[in-house]
Amino acid sequence: MYAIIDDGARQLKVEEGQEFDIDFRDLAPGDEIKFDRVLAIRDESGFKLGFPILPTAVVTAKIVSSTQGPKLVVQKFRRRKNYRRRTGHRQLHTRILIEKITIG
Repeated sequence: MYAIIDDGARQLKVEEGQEFDIDFRDLAPGDEIKFDRVLAIRDESGFKLGFPILPTAVVTAKIVSSTQGPKLVVQKFRRRKNYRRRTGHRQLHTRILIEKITIG
């Protein structure tokens, strides 16, 4: 069984027991988060597609931790001007665990 959810500007394919990173949310580990914008669900009975969402479907997840993404190096350079700047950035993410997918 899997579902396709809409989270912000991303569409994610999720399954029960799956753990992955989403955009940062200021929630404590152990809190519950519900995704109610479910676009499609595949289960034993078949494939259900929303137009654009399934109104009664909900995906429930638990917050595992807050993490940082990989380091991105931002380098600015102007030739012959003695101008060099090097900075870095690490994006914050929230790691979640998908607990259950309900069709309602």
